Parts: sequence; C-alpha cells; structure tokens
Amino acid sequence: MLQSELKLLVQLRTISRYSILFGTFISIPLGFFFPSEILWQVVLALVALAIGTPHGAVDHLVTVPRFKLARMTLFIAGYLAVTGLAIWFLFANNVLGFQLIVLISAIHFGIGDASFISEMDKRKAVSGFPRISYALAAGFTPVFLPLVSSESSQALQAVNGNLVGWAAGFEAQIFWAVLTLNLVAMSVMALRRRWSEVLDLLLLLAISLIAPPLVAFAFYFGLWHALRHTGRLTLELESSRRAHELGDTRASFFRAFNAGLPALALVLVFTAALGYFTGFTLPADYLWLLLVVIWALTVPHMALTARLDFRAMGVKL
Repeated sequence: MLQSELKLLVQLRTISRYSILFGTFISIPLGFFFPSEILWQVVLALVALAIGTPHGAVDHLVTVPRFKLARMTLFIAGYLAVTGLAIWFLFANNVLGFQLIVLISAIHFGIGDASFISEMDKRKAVSGFPRISYALAAGFTPVFLPLVSSESSQALQAVNGNLVGWAAGFEAQIFWAVLTLNLVAMSVMALRRRWSEVLDLLLLLAISLIAPPLVAFAFYFGLWHALRHTGRLTLELESSRRAHELGDTRASFFRAFNAGLPALALVLVFTAALGYFTGFTLPADYLWLLLVVIWALTVPHMALTARLDFRAMGVKL
C-alpha cells in the first residue's frame, strides 16, 4: 500500500511539473502572436480552474466521514453558510476581500504543497525537509508575482476593474520581496540537497514571470495545487485507500477526483445562476463570478484541511 501511495504522489508531482511547463511555454507563442488578446487567456484559465475545483469538494468525506445524516446536513449547511458570507463580503468589498483572499490563499497553498512533500518523505523514510521556507516560497510565488507583474492590470481589468491597483502602489516592493523569498528558499533547498524542491520553486518562478497572470494562477491552482491535494486525499478517502491496497494508483486517484465532480457541476451552475439573478452580464462576467465562488469556497476548505496539512508536516494542533 505504501508503495502504491508513493508511486501516485510521484506521478502527480511529475504531471504537475509538466503542466506548469506547458502553461509557461504555450504562453510564449500565444503572447507573441496575440499580445493584446485576452480571450485565449480567459479560456485557458477557465479550463484550468474547472479542473481544479473538484479537489475541495471532498472535505466532508475525509474530515467527518462518519457523521450521521442529521449532523452531516448541519455540517454542509454550515460550510455553505460560511461560503455564502464570503461571497457576500467579496461582492461588498471587492478590493479588501481580494487582498484577504490573496493572503490566505498563499498561506494555504504553501502549507498544502509542503504537506504533499512531507507525505512523500514519510514513505521514502527521508527527513530534513525545510518546511517553513519551502511553504512560504511555494505559496507566495505563484499567487503574488503574477498579480504585481506589468500585465496584471489587463488581467485584473478582464476579471474586475475594481481590482486594478489592489496593491496600493506597493507592487515593486511586493515583487522584490517575493522574488527574494523564492531565491532564498531555493538556496536553502540546495544547501540541503533537496534538488526536487529547487526544481519545484524554479518552475513556479518561471510560470509566474513568463505566463500572463490569469494563465499563471489558473494553471498553478488547477494543475499543481489541486492535483497534489487530490493525491493527498487518496491517503485519507476510504475508497481510494482500498484501491491503494490493490496497487491500483489510477483507480485511487479517480475515486478521489470523481467524488468532487458533482460539486464542480453545482459550482458552475450556481455561478451562472448567481450571475443571472444578480444582474451580471453572462458570459462576460463569468470568470469574475467563478473566481469569487472558488475564493469563497477556499475559506471553509482551508479551515477543514488545516488539521490534515499540519499532521502531514508533523505539527500537532
């Protein structure tokens, strides 16, 4: 079982790396031939975001799997209530809500990625992983660097014009601080001979600096963070664990991924309904609405996965 688990985690790490490479390199010719065209960026972003959305919909199955119907109903109602409040806050306070989501997302993503590597280390009987420096760099690089690039204004305008200037004139300071954080973390990893982590941080830095902001973030979210998180879910979800016992990594992954597909359908339909009933223009505003819903879902999702994340890194809560 441990061999199956490690095999899947290694496979997902490889796939996520190739996905980031693809997003980085496809952006070069598209950006050259269509420098002022935002449509291709929106299409790539929507596809990547849709692929990544199901990973957060299995929280109740791994954190509270034995709840009876009444308690599970209350749990889901509370989960949706927190999401609803977050959606309201983001609509009522576009800039402040965006700033808060950016910060907590960077923290959540970094901790999640560090937890993924910690799970691999356990199965390899390897120690000495500098978790904090890696988590900070792995989370802040793909979130903040695209948002302070020279192309961020165009991307933010396509999402919601109110978000342009979200950094209040501190774009340069944020850029150099996060770049330095990434380079320092890579140096720490190199000193520890953690070459795989050096490669990870280098790839995240590359897509953050080369790809348009929409593409960079969406590919990171849907094809890096979500894939790795789903891999970790297979270690907890009972049906996936049974597949691991049989050595079937493919079945293990898709049982975790498929468990979230109904939620993906609900998110897409709910987003369209939200736009219709609140007077937004569809499909022009669909990306903004979808991002708001995904960001809002991140709030309860982050709280629920915190225990699993810290446990993976050997930290008791």
